[in-house]
Amino acid sequence: MNSIEQDIGKLLRKKGLTLGVVESATGGLISHLLTNVPGSSAYFKGSIIAYSNEIKISIVGVKAETIKSHGAVSARVAREMARGGREILAADICLADTGIAGPGGAVPGKPVGLFYLGLSRRSGTYSRKHNFTGGREHNKHRAAEAALHWLKEYLLNLT
Repeated sequence: MNSIEQDIGKLLRKKGLTLGVVESATGGLISHLLTNVPGSSAYFKGSIIAYSNEIKISIVGVKAETIKSHGAVSARVAREMARGGREILAADICLADTGIAGPGGAVPGKPVGLFYLGLSRRSGTYSRKHNFTGGREHNKHRAAEAALHWLKEYLLNLT
């Protein structure tokens, strides 16, 4: 049986597309899963772990005003991370995540387990919100799985 990472690799190859990733709360887990597939260098361009706001702004291109207005864990930041990563990594598609893995970090209206995912392609940039319940590692794994499932769904719907 194929893993989702293998399915994504086959779809990217079939469609002739490349992928990049910008990770915050998952800390490189999405990239780790994708690069477990032999031959992933054919479509995986690379990743940036933008854990701090400083790196989100100075390297990835998230606007400081966006973080100030919406917070680092927001749909808008996830979209800006995905868009910036796509440009920096020269990838056709870029996935991004930002979230609160836990156990601390919650603020009013933003509980532990809140994650926003971003996906950017030249034709558009999108975000999805997820709320996971569990410990830090569980939340990180669930966010990585959600990102991969969204990417696979997106690739399957591309014409």
